[in-house]
Amino acid sequence: MSCSLGPLWISLKVMLLSGVLLIIIGLPLAWLLSRPKWRGQGMLEIFVTLPLVFPPIAIGFFLLLLLGRDGWLNQMLPAGFQFELIFSFSALLIASVIAGLPLMIKPIQAAWQSETTYLVEASYGLGKSPWQTFWAITLPSIAPAVAAGLTLGVGRGMGEVGMSLMLGGNLIGQTDTLSLAIYNSVLDGDFNCAMQFTWILAVIAMSLFIVLRRLGRKNY
Repeated sequence: MSCSLGPLWISLKVMLLSGVLLIIIGLPLAWLLSRPKWRGQGMLEIFVTLPLVFPPIAIGFFLLLLLGRDGWLNQMLPAGFQFELIFSFSALLIASVIAGLPLMIKPIQAAWQSETTYLVEASYGLGKSPWQTFWAITLPSIAPAVAAGLTLGVGRGMGEVGMSLMLGGNLIGQTDTLSLAIYNSVLDGDFNCAMQFTWILAVIAMSLFIVLRRLGRKNY
């Protein structure tokens, strides 16, 4: 029996979009967490780090209560502004981003905290704006950390099962990623498809790691 390639395309789409979202969300959060102590910083770090230490299935359950059709958020919104998010591709994407965000942020946060401050100050002394300094000094210095964080974050999101199962619903052809397809195949006793999906997942993970590792080493 041939195995459907649907989970592959769903996983690739999740990887691409979650990678973009991890950069958009992760960079500002890493910058905030790397700054000198400010009020609320500790609480933000707890929320960012929570997916690393709390069971994903429990986080998925909490998000289900929060974002469900009759969830806490919809109950606070006026009629006409409520939304249906659970058991959709968008929910699957949310699960992937939340799972990968801590691993995206931590390397960048560490790199920002150890950046060469004197180069940044010299850039300001030469009349460069903060934006020009970021592109010319800061970004090249943290580029390897961004590549490493993106590798870890996308890889973690790609392998997520607990939150994806809770939020995406494991709908065949709609929200079944490669990881969920392996789970489904094993439950159905189809070890052949499970092995094929596992090899595909391994090739994707290794390819992503090699590309981003070389990107991180590139001299910008």
